[in-house]
Amino acid sequence: MKDHVGIGIIGFGTVGAGTVKILQENRELIHERTNLYLDIRKIADLDIETDRGIPVDPAVLTRDAEEVIHDPDVDIMVELIGGYEPAARFIKESLRHGKYVVTANKALLATRGWELFETADENGTNIAFEASVGGGIPILRSVREGLCANQFQSIHGILNGTANYILTRMDEAEMDFEEALSEAQAKGYAEADPSYDVDGIDTAHKIAILSTLAFGVRVPFDAIPVKGIRSISQLDVRYAHALGLVIKLLAVGRWQDGELEIRVHPVMIPEHHLLAKVKGVYNAIHVIGDFVGSTLYYGKGAGMFPTGSAVVSDIISIARQLSQGCTYNLPPLGYPPPAFREAIIQDASEVKGAFYLRMMTVDRPGVLSKISGILGENGISLSSVIQKGKGEEPVAIVMVTHDTTWRQVDAALKIIDQLDVVMKPTLALHIEQDLK
Repeated sequence: MKDHVGIGIIGFGTVGAGTVKILQENRELIHERTNLYLDIRKIADLDIETDRGIPVDPAVLTRDAEEVIHDPDVDIMVELIGGYEPAARFIKESLRHGKYVVTANKALLATRGWELFETADENGTNIAFEASVGGGIPILRSVREGLCANQFQSIHGILNGTANYILTRMDEAEMDFEEALSEAQAKGYAEADPSYDVDGIDTAHKIAILSTLAFGVRVPFDAIPVKGIRSISQLDVRYAHALGLVIKLLAVGRWQDGELEIRVHPVMIPEHHLLAKVKGVYNAIHVIGDFVGSTLYYGKGAGMFPTGSAVVSDIISIARQLSQGCTYNLPPLGYPPPAFREAIIQDASEVKGAFYLRMMTVDRPGVLSKISGILGENGISLSSVIQKGKGEEPVAIVMVTHDTTWRQVDAALKIIDQLDVVMKPTLALHIEQDLK
């Protein structure tokens, strides 16, 4: 029986350093639990001079990823450089050399995952990727294994800590978007270019992976409607509170009548729901199964140690199988490949519910009735109307609709936003009430 498993790591950045630290400091704990020693054989990175604050034998460091891939003593290759290339090439080459792969690369998996899984299958090896969604939260393992007896009904997730931190600061500290973003960048929670986080792209990568596991379908990434949080103002945060709601960037995956409803956008949710109470850089995923009912998973969604913890959990899972002389053959996506089918993506414009509409208008008699008339002509009835700031311009008019569809809302707003009394594009937010 094998008691030493060789680990090679490509990428010695934040997550790579966290992974190495966990493997080193918990080496004896891991041995107690598994009767295995996980030996770091090679670490590849373009920068091998910078001190990461972790003692590493210089002999294992290299600038050449090929040394990791071709080292016969490396059983498991860990890809932590991110991006599309050369990450995809390194993963494929490792699989072709019979190595198992662990990755945290959600962007690559969401857009090109199938070609990687096919390469793994062709070469009798496998890919593990728990760290790609939810950081240290074991959500993929829960969906793939712990809840595998269930037909999943819906997934609602706060999946990006940067966006959630910004919205939390806008709420609690009454900051505007730009001020909260600047603070997030100063604290290292947001990149210099925060587009992937605040525009919802990172969240979309994650819900694509989650939905694939939960519903057994191929999700074309380009078919996911995505909106970010740049348009949210301090005004909207205050009106949300007045309505008993909280604004969150939410990912939704819901299975209905053989179709997949999948979307990412800022929404309003009831302030009493547990997802409304998820603050700062934390993530949470609410999953409903037909027999288990409602379940919630909460924790840090990114960072050196939470993500590194998930990476090491995958390493341990594979190493346990290898130590027994077995192959690690757990279906990476929870279903055997022949069971997958192409997803029929529900038309996002037909998503139904109540909507929050915030318009900035001139203070003139008849404005409210004119706007209400256009909404009525498009089949939209109103639940409530709030108008404040009389005598100042622009004046905010906030309307909450009864149940309607995005299609009807968009059609009405195309007309409303052309009115000479409307000074800025109207903000429309879905009010997510079907959370159970």
